[in-house]
Amino acid sequence: MTRNKLETLVSTVFFSKRALWISLFAVFTVIMVYFATQLRVDASFEKNIPLKHEYMQTYLEYQEQFGGANRVLVALEDKSGDIFNATFFEALNETTGRVAGIAGVNQPQVESLFTPNIRYIEASEQGLEGGPVIPARFDGSERALNQVRDNILKAGIVGRLVSNEFESAMVSAQLLSEYNPTGDETSGNNGDQMVQTDFVRVAHDLEQIRTDIEAKYPDIEVHIIGFSKMIGDVSDAAGGVIVFFLIALVITALLVYWYSRSLKLTLLPILTSIIAVVWQLGLLTALGYGIDPMSILVPFLIFAIGVSHGVQMINGVQHNVAHGMKTYNAAIAACATLIVPGGIALISDTVGFLTLQLIEIDIIRELAVTASIGVAVLILTNLLLLPLLLSYTHFSDKFVQGVRKREQAREKWWRKIAGFARKPVSTIVIVVGLLLGIIGYWQSLNMKVGDLQAGAPALKQDSTYNQDNKYITDTYAIGTDVIYVLAKTKVDGCTYFDIMNTIDQFQWEMNNVKGVQSTISLPQVAKVVNGMLSEGNLKWKILPKDEAVLVQSISRVETGTGLLNSNCSIMPVMIFLDDHKAETIERLITEVKEFQKHIFEPKKEEVLSQLDSLLNEFEGTNKSVVISEVNDYLYSLSRGGELVLPSESTGNGSASSTQDSSGDTESPGSEVAMDKSSNYPPVLSAKTGLDANQANKFLVHLNEQILDAGILDLNFLLATGPVGVMAATNEAVSEAQIPMMIWVYLAVTLLCLISFRSVRGTICVILPLVVVSFLAQALMSWLNIGLTVATLPVIALGVGIGVDYGIYIFSRMVGFIRSGMSVADAYFETLKLTGNAVLFTGLTLAIGVSTWLMSDLQFQADMGIMLTFMFLVNMLGAIILLPALAALLYRR
Repeated sequence: MTRNKLETLVSTVFFSKRALWISLFAVFTVIMVYFATQLRVDASFEKNIPLKHEYMQTYLEYQEQFGGANRVLVALEDKSGDIFNATFFEALNETTGRVAGIAGVNQPQVESLFTPNIRYIEASEQGLEGGPVIPARFDGSERALNQVRDNILKAGIVGRLVSNEFESAMVSAQLLSEYNPTGDETSGNNGDQMVQTDFVRVAHDLEQIRTDIEAKYPDIEVHIIGFSKMIGDVSDAAGGVIVFFLIALVITALLVYWYSRSLKLTLLPILTSIIAVVWQLGLLTALGYGIDPMSILVPFLIFAIGVSHGVQMINGVQHNVAHGMKTYNAAIAACATLIVPGGIALISDTVGFLTLQLIEIDIIRELAVTASIGVAVLILTNLLLLPLLLSYTHFSDKFVQGVRKREQAREKWWRKIAGFARKPVSTIVIVVGLLLGIIGYWQSLNMKVGDLQAGAPALKQDSTYNQDNKYITDTYAIGTDVIYVLAKTKVDGCTYFDIMNTIDQFQWEMNNVKGVQSTISLPQVAKVVNGMLSEGNLKWKILPKDEAVLVQSISRVETGTGLLNSNCSIMPVMIFLDDHKAETIERLITEVKEFQKHIFEPKKEEVLSQLDSLLNEFEGTNKSVVISEVNDYLYSLSRGGELVLPSESTGNGSASSTQDSSGDTESPGSEVAMDKSSNYPPVLSAKTGLDANQANKFLVHLNEQILDAGILDLNFLLATGPVGVMAATNEAVSEAQIPMMIWVYLAVTLLCLISFRSVRGTICVILPLVVVSFLAQALMSWLNIGLTVATLPVIALGVGIGVDYGIYIFSRMVGFIRSGMSVADAYFETLKLTGNAVLFTGLTLAIGVSTWLMSDLQFQADMGIMLTFMFLVNMLGAIILLPALAALLYRR
């Protein structure tokens, strides 16, 4: 479509009915204001984790038995340095009750010196005796305090619920994702009475406990850590984002006024950008979304993007007015000229953000939806509403003369910048760009996945939360940085010496991994109890080989300790780390996997060595396919899977049963059995060359070999606990990084091809983005910023927004080239039309997000650094490297 036809279409459809369109925009804005006022903060623990990851499947399956990863620790510190006084225990008892009473706390799993699940064990003349650490008749007397001191030592909870130097004690609580507010556990089975835990409210309740306890007991200081407390602190600090938005708004307004020298041209793009943010927030609510504290920055980013596109529009209008057009016609011409490149740019942004949906972490997916909605509405507000509003403005002759003078004054600068499109300067620029890309790629290989700082990475290191975290980590042998590796075995596995000894070996090896603070397991407790049974003789603090003695050693360990389940088939090994830095987690996970491999590989090889004999009686089998599918089956068993039963008669007169989803058994001859020709067991397929009966018969013999080899006897499953979640998240982020970038670039490339209908033009726009992406990752490495859930989207955002500069420049430039101009002349004419706006918008965007560096939120400051860098360098890439590439590719 030619420009004249597009101007006619825009004029006929929109500008001839501009009052109607503006009225519709106004009505819709009022509706969106209403919805925006209903927007809620939606913080959820599950949104931050990759629920489909292998580790998280283990986490979800066993969280009810062993607790989830959403734990809260409340430590009370006695400033005198000694907790053994009546006042401290009164405060600890009150704190325990108040923490247990918070809505969403799993009360049976609350742990404190005052909870009945914390018990001690000791040997006496009558055998093993025990009881609660704090007896029911505790009165705070000197005698009672001494008894409690003895019980604490017997219980082995020093470093876990009592600090190493006895200057503080702790209350530990697990939070549920949802709970029944009526407290009736028999109701709500259908979920109709269950409500989601409000983690921000939990954080405020915890902070109120801190305030009240410290006010009532002046000699006690309270320290609180945990996911919900961190989210609450982030949410509170996010309120300060409004201040930065106002600062950015003022700075932006001043810059736009300096650029346009017109109050009307300053207010209108800011107004339409604010309208876009209102629409974004309103549509989020209307679609049933809330906004997560970690996504609170996105609306302000949308405002900055809106202003940048608005500046392109006012630049076009004032340029047209300066060349003799009436304002009405100037607005039509600017709209017709910019609606295609601007629309393509914003669609590129939208599609780029939507690629974040590939990452199976809900908080990133919600960020993708939030950003995509915001950018999509900019197409209407800043490419359509803005020129409609501009058509009503009028400019004085003095203003028009000023625009002309400024344009003429800038031409000498554009002439110099146009030199980047001439040889030999263009060749030098390309070589420098290539070197920067290589350096950036090389340094990007050093970028770490995960958190690189101790404490909560979303908050500054001097924040109250991170100071509390440092205190608890320094004074206890535990903290929230714990991972549970589940030892899965057969029923009553804890009564077998070989199994318990292997778990003990695993604990010993993990305890010696750098970064591990302490470990706890059932074999460890069993050894302590066995020593007690032998009058405390240290040489008997070993695992007894006799089954009866071993049973006696573990008989007093209750499931409430979290060290075993009811039938002793799952025994967690709790591993407490010094921190949750990426390298610490990666080092531990590597060691766990090495141990898994050490016990699994010999058993797997034993099974695989029997395959030839198993398959000899079957003709036409594809052995390579069978081996591949058996390998997958064995791997699933080593990760906690169950034996798969044959689906049909084995063909030798014996029939095996199948289970439906409810666990009921069906005979092979029932309707459930299906047709024999297609009824393969789930672990085998027709690709093996076996028919259904042969496959089932093969599976029966294979399962026998699996049981004989002991593959199901003991396996170590990753993972539950906060560090287990972090490990899964780090792996999910690492796996998603490259596919996400590939999809972002594919989407942007496709849209550029559609827009320019030129491979060479697309290369000119895309290559500078690639160089900047590598440099941005290098910057993360240099600044010690890890690739996390918070920072991963920044790269996609930078590419999506950075492409706008190239599209605006090349969409004008390619027209001049096709008309017969040289690349340098075409670039010079392009700069006269849009160069000033591109430079200005790059600086405006960068200055706007640079204010985030002053935020109390560390992740906001990190995003501010990254986005400032990407906005500026992408702009420079479009101004300098793009024309140099065009000079190389368009030889004219």
